[in-house]
Amino acid sequence: MRAESNGTSRKILCVFPRYTSSFGTFEHAYPLTDGVRAFMPPQGLLLLAAYLPREWQVKFVDENLRRTTKEEFEWAEAVFVSGMHIQRQQMNDICRRAHEFDLPVALGGPSVSACPDYYPSFDYLHVGELGDATNQLLEILSRDTSRPERQVVLTTKDRVPMTEFPIPAYELADVKRYFLGSIQYSSGCPYECEFCDIPGLYGRNPRIKTPEQIIAELDRLRECGMTDTVYFVDDNFIGNRKAALDLLPHLIEWQKKTGYVMRLACEATLNIAKRPEILKKMREAYFITIFCGIETPDPDALKAMHKDHNMMVPILEGVRTINSYGMEVVSGIIMGLDTDKPNTSEALLAFVEESRIPLLTINLLQALPKTPLWDRLEREGRLVDDEGRDSNVDFLLPYDEVVASWKHAMSVAYEPEKVYARFQYQCDEVYPHRLKMPVPDEMKTWANIRRGLVMLRNIFWKVGVLGDYRRVFWKFALGRIKRGDIEGLIGCTMIAHHLITFARAATSGKQNASNYSIRLREASVPAE
Repeated sequence: MRAESNGTSRKILCVFPRYTSSFGTFEHAYPLTDGVRAFMPPQGLLLLAAYLPREWQVKFVDENLRRTTKEEFEWAEAVFVSGMHIQRQQMNDICRRAHEFDLPVALGGPSVSACPDYYPSFDYLHVGELGDATNQLLEILSRDTSRPERQVVLTTKDRVPMTEFPIPAYELADVKRYFLGSIQYSSGCPYECEFCDIPGLYGRNPRIKTPEQIIAELDRLRECGMTDTVYFVDDNFIGNRKAALDLLPHLIEWQKKTGYVMRLACEATLNIAKRPEILKKMREAYFITIFCGIETPDPDALKAMHKDHNMMVPILEGVRTINSYGMEVVSGIIMGLDTDKPNTSEALLAFVEESRIPLLTINLLQALPKTPLWDRLEREGRLVDDEGRDSNVDFLLPYDEVVASWKHAMSVAYEPEKVYARFQYQCDEVYPHRLKMPVPDEMKTWANIRRGLVMLRNIFWKVGVLGDYRRVFWKFALGRIKRGDIEGLIGCTMIAHHLITFARAATSGKQNASNYSIRLREASVPAE
């Protein structure tokens, strides 16, 4: 489906802002790859690019890959921007640069939808999802591309059904330069965790695409050169369990037809462990990783944040169940909760040790607008407006004590020996449960062989020779080489290197203690 045109033709420049360095963007792994420069293709802007009227021209720039050029701004008649809170500073910078060319700039996406007041400089604010506000914006620009006298705010009231979404314009993105591919199946989540803004932004009744749409998008990604892992960016893959069960047979059939050239990953609530019928089919579809928002191993804390569904099965049992289907668990963890105690960091470290989860994003609590947490803390007078802090929450424990506990947990959890021990467990106890299949002919090319050799060269040199934890690395690497597991060696080492490097920067005060912090920082690797 495309927006209707009134016969005009416009030139639209879609610009995606750089990410501020964070635990989940894996930028420290990029130098070990064969040219990866960014995390995932942005769904929102590529969807919008595909939705524009057919007569309109569109260019796309991801500033995680390169900076927008003077010539591109001169070509454009309007600029579209989208992003998350962590990209706030960079979004405002794009607006400033576009205004130097007197271009109207429209901003959409999750950050502006939650906090329009963050962006007073933009000409148009698009609040909400693809829908009638999008059509209003396009209608305005079709008539006039001069900048309005004052900011115009357009709010979606009638959303385009996801079953009518076009295939995102993946062809505009250089997908081979991304760490992961991205795809969206659903929007919304039925749960109301106190700290989460998803229900407030996208609703509690998940909307979904058809299986046919997802297969068409996977085909398009493959046509554009994506042959690695594709991440389902849904807020909760099992938000609609029946729909997930309907989709999985289509994914299995597609994987068999294409020779399993892609691996799949997703986000889901931990209660997926109680659904063996879903896990079995996910294994057959070659899902290899599930991000679960475990948040905390403390049952009292889970109850307080209204995340009781994490207690439908004992947490460690749930992790082991998911592992038994060959899927690695990645976890989100929050510190600074009202239920935290002085020994919370030690309890968390014990959980990390016992769960053997290699990658846990450990964040300080941050209250986001459009969440029950924000509303409660506002009533209690516990929201702190201080951009020098790592959190906007007035913790019940002393602030410095909470930050010190966070630094302690990060420094211990991501000691090289501990990280590689957890990955060794995955190699020995989790990955062997994955499907076994021969390497597809499509992957037996000189280009792929060369790619693997380049990554091995980078890993051996940057980690095995120059790295200060090279002894730990070589102990792990030689074990993988003896078993002929080069893929495991490359994959684990890239992630481990990012975790270790980022944790060191974080504990030395060079990174925020929250992915959502209002303490703004420049991106660590500016676009060139």
